[in-house]
Amino acid sequence: MKNENRKHLYTLTECAVLIALAAALSLIKLWKMPLGGSVTPLSMLPICLISVMFGLRWGLGSAFVYAIIQLMFDLPEAMGWGLTPAIWVGMILFDYLVAFTVLGLAGIFRRKKELGALLGTCLAMFLRFVSHVISGTIFFDIWMPENWSSPFLYAISYNGLFMLPELIMTGVTLFFLLKISAVKNLVFEQNGLPFTKVNKS
Repeated sequence: MKNENRKHLYTLTECAVLIALAAALSLIKLWKMPLGGSVTPLSMLPICLISVMFGLRWGLGSAFVYAIIQLMFDLPEAMGWGLTPAIWVGMILFDYLVAFTVLGLAGIFRRKKELGALLGTCLAMFLRFVSHVISGTIFFDIWMPENWSSPFLYAISYNGLFMLPELIMTGVTLFFLLKISAVKNLVFEQNGLPFTKVNKS
């Protein structure tokens, strides 16, 4: 029982550290869109790693906490946009609660080792993109430029401008990180997933 409690505390602490790291990285904007969305230096990677390391339960829980943090970060700016109550509800749901919580699904293929981590992370980020597109199509079409005729295509284009670079940078970084033995051991030797062999002398 003591070992179980110690393991739980260790997992909780590590998740808290990774959430804090993700939040700090999200404050660094390499590229910022006018109506929300930005390219950051790998801010989603720590959240995805939680899910890969500890499973979907920890991943989704941590991602939901991260979603609330992101909402708190962006709330002051959004309050100046003159949004209607309906748009507020849609934005909070699809641009924050759903969009960031789905990052916790990155560990869905975690038992497939490195390939599973990469596929799961890319899938989770794609689902975040889909959530933003839904929001843009339904709630933010009023800001669509006149030279665009389709809110759906505009939402894909707008959100793709920041989500595609994020996905590429995160995927490439994760690929090379998992080539490092120490990182690979740390990521995969969690919660009963000993994917690396230990040499015995």
